[in-house]
Amino acid sequence: MSKQRRVLIIGGGFSGLCCARDFSDDFLVTVVDAKEFFEYTPGILRAFVHPEHFDALTFTLQPVIERRMGCKYIWGEVKELNGPEKTAKVKPMFSQEAETIDFDYCMICCGCNFNPLHKYGESLWFPVILEEDRKISAWSHIDERFIEGRRRHILEEYHKLNELNKKQATLLVVGAGFIGVEWVTELEHFFPDLKLTIIDFLPRCLGPLPDIAAEYCSEYMNACGIK
Repeated sequence: MSKQRRVLIIGGGFSGLCCARDFSDDFLVTVVDAKEFFEYTPGILRAFVHPEHFDALTFTLQPVIERRMGCKYIWGEVKELNGPEKTAKVKPMFSQEAETIDFDYCMICCGCNFNPLHKYGESLWFPVILEEDRKISAWSHIDERFIEGRRRHILEEYHKLNELNKKQATLLVVGAGFIGVEWVTELEHFFPDLKLTIIDFLPRCLGPLPDIAAEYCSEYMNACGIK
């Protein structure tokens, strides 16, 4: 019987967990993620205006990966990949030194960032989890590698919005695509005293979508008082 081959998966998000699940029957799978939890990013906007929603968007990775999928999980950061030698240097969360892991196949499932204006793509929508990122992060006082750290950041931003709402502040949302429209309408629903404006370089909101979607969106925002 041939020896089972080893698969290293970097990232425990959508693609990483999907690959781990599908490969677990035929390979020895190890998943490495720099944070201890999975976050359902498409729903995260709601958490910033309604923090209780955060619990519905997250779960800790270790029980799912190791108990339900039968794979190995390392809470740590991949510092170096060596393709020819098929090795990776991984620094576990509670270790000062990196460890070397051998693999037969490696899949990089680290996702993407939404902020092209920041050196490391930092934004509110993704936890800041890598060591180099955290050094220059605007939120370096909170360790979002922990699920509790992520929760505290969301609460911090929620209280800022709540204070602005009390002051009946004026907010400008730049970009009227999917995220911008969702964000401005979430703000309007949960903080009705805010004065909201959304702008875009296109002549209408939701530019890539059919006319009927853009028209519906514009009518809804006008009815809600969003400029």
